[in-house]
Amino acid sequence: MTRPDFWDNQERANTFITELKALTAIVEPIESLGKKIEDMQVLLELLEESDGDEQETYKELEAEAVRAARQLERVETMSLLSQPSDTRNCYFTIQAGAGGTESCDWAEMLLRMYLRYFEIAGYDVEELSRRDGEEAGVQNIQLYVKGPYATGYLSCEMGVHRLVRVSPFDSAGRRHTSFASVDVLPEYDDIEIEIDWDKDVREDVYRSGGAGGQHVNKTSSAVRLTHLPTGAVVACQNERSQHQNRAVARKMLGAKLFRMEEAKRDAELSKLYGEKADIAWGSQIRSYVLYPYQMVKDHRTNHETSATDAVLNGDIQEFIEQELRRRASARGKSKSS
Repeated sequence: MTRPDFWDNQERANTFITELKALTAIVEPIESLGKKIEDMQVLLELLEESDGDEQETYKELEAEAVRAARQLERVETMSLLSQPSDTRNCYFTIQAGAGGTESCDWAEMLLRMYLRYFEIAGYDVEELSRRDGEEAGVQNIQLYVKGPYATGYLSCEMGVHRLVRVSPFDSAGRRHTSFASVDVLPEYDDIEIEIDWDKDVREDVYRSGGAGGQHVNKTSSAVRLTHLPTGAVVACQNERSQHQNRAVARKMLGAKLFRMEEAKRDAELSKLYGEKADIAWGSQIRSYVLYPYQMVKDHRTNHETSATDAVLNGDIQEFIEQELRRRASARGKSKSS
């Protein structure tokens, strides 16, 4: 990176920096953990050499041990991210299920939860397309999430999310159940997949919606691509021109088709990224119950918490780590059998 010509090729430089961040995300926590252990050894030696009351040093050693244990857990979790695509950036989609305004509002609540999580995790987020609900909330939104192991962590959130609450849209104050789904698609810059753009892909252009620059809602700059043989659909409306939106949408479609091909060849990948279930009863991966009691429960791992406010404010890392451990255990059982 200190070379004078490093930035002459922007695409190559950005690829290099992305790889560097992924490697740094592995090395730094381990080096930091080693430093903490060295500091603890020094404190322990001071305690052994002292003759008097060293309560403060003992308390400091205890606190350091707790921090080291937490950091060790994070390092162990990272070791579970072993899929080839885990290190990549990703396209993150939230889709409201059946239920009209209720589900659209729930999808927007999920959006807020994930945006908060992205902020905590230090991920960069860019909105690619958005379709708002007729009365409230969001019907569908696609985000581009950039950061170390974005795909690996966020793939744990793929599936149907169920909300139970007293509806703010029901004047009778009745309890309602709403559904929304989350999908995660790794970003591939180096894939080779043949697509007949003229015969197999239908392109629709439309006016962009939502907040944006002067081009929004004035020109048909947004692009939606439908792959006719598979039914795969992608859209992009965030860029300033139709040409730019088309380029991003084509990249997303290529990644989506590549993932589908991978799923056919790889049974394990099919389990992780396979067909999505209906966004309705019996298919949820996680339930968020706000009434008549407070509980968030993941149905894959049985991990649960009553701290619903914290979860809806982005505190979902424990759910993600539990799912990573479950996957690792399933892979181990599969290999042994």
